[in-house]
Amino acid sequence: MGRRRRGAGAETYYEYRTFTIPRSVSRGDARRLLTDEAEYGRWELARTRVYLGGNRKVWLRRKAMRVESTL
Repeated sequence: MGRRRRGAGAETYYEYRTFTIPRSVSRGDARRLLTDEAEYGRWELARTRVYLGGNRKVWLRRKAMRVESTL
């Protein structure tokens, strides 16, 4: 579920969540769904793909908290 992205300094880990939105869902409803996820779950849009039939697949990501044991 998590992926690493190497950059300058510390490593950043992301969690990914995938949505498949059928073509019957309007653009406004899809936008509302993604806005709610972004606002309340702290997700950001990572990738969107539109298929020939009109279905949409959306990947959301957020930074994962890496907790190290202090014991």
